[in-house]
Amino acid sequence: MKKGRGPRLLAVMTLGMLMAATATAQKPAKGGHGTKTAAAEGAWPTATPESVGFSSERLERLHALIQGEIDQKQLAGAVTLLARHGKIVDFRTYGQRDMATGAAMTKDTIFRDYSMTKPVTGVAMMILYEEGKWQPQDPIARYIPEFAHLKVFAGMDNEGKMILADPEHAPTMRELMSHSAGFTYGFGNTVIDAMYRQEGVMHSANLQEMIDKLAKIPLAYQPGKEWSYSASMDIEGYIVEKLSGQTLPDFMRDHIFTPLGMKDAGFYVPEDKRARFATNYRAEADGHLTPTSPAGQAPTDYTTQPTMPSGGGGLVSTIDDYYRLVQMLANGGELNGQRILAPATVHLMTTNKLGENLLTGQFGAGMHVMRPGFGYGFNCAVIFDPAAAALPDGPGTFFWDGAAGTWFWVDPANDVVFVGMIQRMGGSDNHSLLYRSHATVYGALVDPSK
Repeated sequence: MKKGRGPRLLAVMTLGMLMAATATAQKPAKGGHGTKTAAAEGAWPTATPESVGFSSERLERLHALIQGEIDQKQLAGAVTLLARHGKIVDFRTYGQRDMATGAAMTKDTIFRDYSMTKPVTGVAMMILYEEGKWQPQDPIARYIPEFAHLKVFAGMDNEGKMILADPEHAPTMRELMSHSAGFTYGFGNTVIDAMYRQEGVMHSANLQEMIDKLAKIPLAYQPGKEWSYSASMDIEGYIVEKLSGQTLPDFMRDHIFTPLGMKDAGFYVPEDKRARFATNYRAEADGHLTPTSPAGQAPTDYTTQPTMPSGGGGLVSTIDDYYRLVQMLANGGELNGQRILAPATVHLMTTNKLGENLLTGQFGAGMHVMRPGFGYGFNCAVIFDPAAAALPDGPGTFFWDGAAGTWFWVDPANDVVFVGMIQRMGGSDNHSLLYRSHATVYGALVDPSK
């Protein structure tokens, strides 16, 4: 796969970028298949598995999968939530929020979402799209004049100097939101990646400084000719601020978090909530977990509102918060009487935007390989032909994950929503766990007609 992004390498690189950029304790669960919890303190309708086509017996495979990771000390803890037809079918906690103190994982634990921030930023962008403030075919430079004269890297000459070319067309908003505009993250081995690191793009003091740095760096490839996981969603965060006149945190709070009741979502964890903040762990080469903050102490990250809020990886949330977001999308843009987007807008966001030239298996991020049946929409991956992609999901499933292993998917065809929350950086098993969870969930959906 082009760009050399194996799953562990991607996670390690994302760890470096994101760490620079950005309840009552119970006895820990031991053995068994986790602790079943009430559905969001009774706030959500629930259904028995059998009433919506699932087999309770077969769902035990999901529980065993997650618990097995904990028993093997590959994870500290987890929370998973499965819903169908807008009703919670399975909602469980596993293991510990902190291994040193033994604090149990709870359903109100706050997690680092990292790249699961991207779909939230996508929703923000689509809100502005509905206000007529941008169009997919628009050049990015219409909203960021600093990008009006971007060049494209075309190789090195015999003297070791960069050869620059004009873009064959100005990179568009569609390409920006589908990781095909020419930007990168700065953690690969290319000349352009080295320039990102040298300029400290992802370490900028604020979003304007980030844009100013990017304006001096050539695009890594001709727009639309490659797919590269990138800082594009951080650029979107800047566009949200310009088009709305609000900071990205304020826009998300006013237009997404408050209407949806995402009460713990944000770009930092206030003091009165830090006791619920999960310890983050790093997976070492031998597989054992090391806390990213001193063992036994409360996490020290995300203490204040960032001066450079990352639209690509800066949010924290509980599983309940994130479920509210994705159930809204599953419902066609509405939740509990609060409409965020129109159904057509959700469809626009969550359908594939990549041409066949990019669906060849050459491009991807870890195990998320762009290939026949598997592409990328606006800020999320899309499984548009499950048979071609060799996946069990229904057509139109969209999903993404985060550097610490959090993951979600929405399957409109089967009306299934799943959210999983863990905190494991650099784990070579994170993508594998994601795809294995799909296998166990669909293996339990024995009567999709219900």
